[in-house]
Amino acid sequence: MNYILNPWPWYISGPLIALVMALLLYFGKTFGMSSNLRTMCTIAGAGKFVDFFNFSWRDQIWNLTVVFGSIVGGYIAVNFLSNDARTDLNPTTITELQNIGFNNPGKTLVPNEIFDLDVLVSPKALIIIVLGGLLVGFGTRYANGCTSGHAITGLSSLQKPSLIAVIGFFIGGLIMVNFILPLIF
Repeated sequence: MNYILNPWPWYISGPLIALVMALLLYFGKTFGMSSNLRTMCTIAGAGKFVDFFNFSWRDQIWNLTVVFGSIVGGYIAVNFLSNDARTDLNPTTITELQNIGFNNPGKTLVPNEIFDLDVLVSPKALIIIVLGGLLVGFGTRYANGCTSGHAITGLSSLQKPSLIAVIGFFIGGLIMVNFILPLIF
């Protein structure tokens, strides 16, 4: 049971991801979470107003199952298959995060200073969450896919646009962490 409760090493999880990707490619499917937002908008009737949402959503029902499984699986993993171990962070990272106001870096999956329900009532936190969500949505649409779609599906099928997108994700992440995040906190 201890083996299940601890994070899996790369040499277990990596080949499992590769196996899933090989199966998806074999069956002509692509993996990505952002395409599900398009499917959900189509189900809700957005295709009547915008041509982008006018497609056969029934062809994507399998991908909605992936979203449902991710939500249920994440809940089960966090609440029943977790040993509450701290995330191993570099000591320099811990020091830098503490210097900008994070109390216990690595103690929780997401920082309480941003995602705790008590924090979300402040205007600053709401602006950060809403603005961040809009920027992620814009970037996802502009890049024609999300990080999981480009980094996992796109790179495994050797797509040049996905390589460019993943390089952009890393550059954007570095800029955010090193320059913008310290200004916010």
